[in-house]
Amino acid sequence: MAFDIEMIKNLYAAMPAKVEAARKLLGRPLSLSEKILFSHLHSDQKLESFERGGSYVDFAPDRVAMQDATAQMALLQFMQAGRPKVAVPSTVHCDHLISAKVEAKQDLQVATADSKEVYDFLASVSNKYGLGFWKPGAGIIHQVVLENYAFPGGLMIGTDSHTVNAGGLGMIAIGVGGADACDVMAGLPWELKWPKLIGIKLTGKLNGWTAPKDVILKVAGILTVKGGTGAIVEYFGEGATSMSCTGKGTICNMGAEIGATTSTFGYDASMSRYLQSTGRADVASLADTVAAHLTADPEVYASPEKYFDQVIEIDLNTLEPHLNGPFTPDLATPISKMKEAAAANGWPTKIEVGLIGSCTNSSYEDISRAVSLAKQVSAKGLTMKSEYLITPGSEQVRYTIERDGFLEVFSQIGAKVFANACGPCIGMWERVGAEKKEKNTIVHSFNRNFAKRADGNPNTFAFVGSPELITALAIAGDLNFNPLTDTLTNNKGEQVKLDAPSGDELPLKGFAVEDAGYQAPAEDGSKVIIAVDATSKRLQLLDPFAAWEGTDLKSLKLLIKAKGKCTTDHISMAGPWLKFRGHLDNISNNLLIGAVNFFNEKTDNVKSQINGNYDTVPNTQRAYKAAGVGTIVVGDENYGEGSSREHAAMEPRHLGVRVVLTKSFARIHETNLKKQGMLALTFANKADYDKILEDDTIDVNGLTQFTAGKPLSLVLTHKDGTVDTIEANHTYNQQQIEWFKAGGALNIIRKQVAG
Repeated sequence: MAFDIEMIKNLYAAMPAKVEAARKLLGRPLSLSEKILFSHLHSDQKLESFERGGSYVDFAPDRVAMQDATAQMALLQFMQAGRPKVAVPSTVHCDHLISAKVEAKQDLQVATADSKEVYDFLASVSNKYGLGFWKPGAGIIHQVVLENYAFPGGLMIGTDSHTVNAGGLGMIAIGVGGADACDVMAGLPWELKWPKLIGIKLTGKLNGWTAPKDVILKVAGILTVKGGTGAIVEYFGEGATSMSCTGKGTICNMGAEIGATTSTFGYDASMSRYLQSTGRADVASLADTVAAHLTADPEVYASPEKYFDQVIEIDLNTLEPHLNGPFTPDLATPISKMKEAAAANGWPTKIEVGLIGSCTNSSYEDISRAVSLAKQVSAKGLTMKSEYLITPGSEQVRYTIERDGFLEVFSQIGAKVFANACGPCIGMWERVGAEKKEKNTIVHSFNRNFAKRADGNPNTFAFVGSPELITALAIAGDLNFNPLTDTLTNNKGEQVKLDAPSGDELPLKGFAVEDAGYQAPAEDGSKVIIAVDATSKRLQLLDPFAAWEGTDLKSLKLLIKAKGKCTTDHISMAGPWLKFRGHLDNISNNLLIGAVNFFNEKTDNVKSQINGNYDTVPNTQRAYKAAGVGTIVVGDENYGEGSSREHAAMEPRHLGVRVVLTKSFARIHETNLKKQGMLALTFANKADYDKILEDDTIDVNGLTQFTAGKPLSLVLTHKDGTVDTIEANHTYNQQQIEWFKAGGALNIIRKQVAG
């Protein structure tokens, strides 16, 4: 039986009336996304015809999910809220703190010992406040959620940008910062700007070498890393219903890479099969009773241009396998064009490592299709030309593929199996030789490929593809290899061609597992004691941020003017820094160390206006803070794209940065800044970015009349005494302005709960 079955029953019972009320109000058919959103309006939210991309709306999510790296800060904040128990079903998943170095068992033992303090803290907080706890080794949060918690028509938030993976089971699942999770766990409404809608019609059917991953790789090439910002992407058509549930999850997962709020699919037979196979036949039966409300009204998909803000059509019959990259997930290249692209761009073509798995592609179907190629290595007299690494998504998948002989096949070709955790996908890969920073190419089935992301080496060219394509490329060891047309030379000197991959959507014998790794919370957690050592380097209790002083901000100094792509990885790196995710002061030593300084083209090297010297960003900012000098950070387009990590907002706040001014923001990061009481502003005229000079002193005027929709004025005083006045826009509504005035949303939550 499913977790929280009564909650699902209650949601489905109320859904028909809520959908009908919204349909009547709007006077038109509804998309799936609209049905789910209208069904989850908070009880205090009035039903209205909300403006897409304009109206801020309060929702009541069904559940919250957190991974261990972000859960630390989220739960440290929740502990200040004053509640005895979480208000909605919530879970913690220990998947981010396990390094991939040797192999699964040994790596897990090392992580369990090294992070014992953190795991004990998370387990005890979960026990005290009623959260489900998934132990280290249980699996990657998004795969575990898909297997256990996701359900059609639900609304979930999670403290990881790839929470959107649950759209594969017909949810609206959205990545958020820990402060948002804290709100919902504390029983407060969750605010979201009513999204725009992008419809993607899939015609035809996947065949041969083409996989669900290729759909989102193609979409990323069309929409770019910010083309989905502020929108829900809804997939439909015969191509969608012909695809597996986990394949849909892959597509939704990587929707985070186009900036989409989330992505989703309508409920269909593949979802029912998956629910039944994962022990949730009861959910499938319930979903069948409201199936008409778990997909769009027929008129919407019949004439999508009338109901979506943008419509894209992709013919799966002609879709070609893609490789996206390097250094950005939206640089899409069909495999037939890769040889040409590699030559034109000077990409290294020798593939050093092929990696499969991660939260994006670690389903049974993914592994079974990859193993069909692995079997051909010995059968066709081939040898692997690249190192080959596998990261299972969950203990349930790992146990099942071991039972079915897949791990033995991988072992025979020299593959290494890492722990059921994120590992290389998030930089937790202790890759031998990466410190030499040699130029090299890797291919993987992950979702992100920013510079330094996997192994810390800025010269690692990483390309994203499907598990089956990655396996074929690892066999060949050559980026120029096209398995659809090319042959390989075997150990007899013969030319052989790889057969197209094949596999099972679900295990024929069903899933199996001995210990899934779940720990239920105590019935009564009131007596559970949570101890945090004051001398700990890993954990630090939070102090409230100071409230706004009630005046305009004067004489701010420029900390850094970031040039080009500045993701949350650049602002707050992962990898070795993950160990400090529960200690705000220690992790703040990575503030913006990956951002490129516009004025000298260097990273982690900025000028101090206190002494005129150049130093690291954290050292410079700490000196400003010690001197009582406020600062401003300036960014380029889509500032803060990538992971949802709120540390990228909390660190500058903690160290005394007052304003972040950019050409544009990624959605989650902008919200995180607002939640922490920061000023998140955008240039009214993007060309004004060029007016920001290295030695500028900046005033922010208009805060005493801070109002929704009203721009602020910034006065730039340059070193030579000249002055420029520019206008800055913002997207704050009245509630968010109150967050700013209070010094952060948590300060308001604390008062509300106490009151």
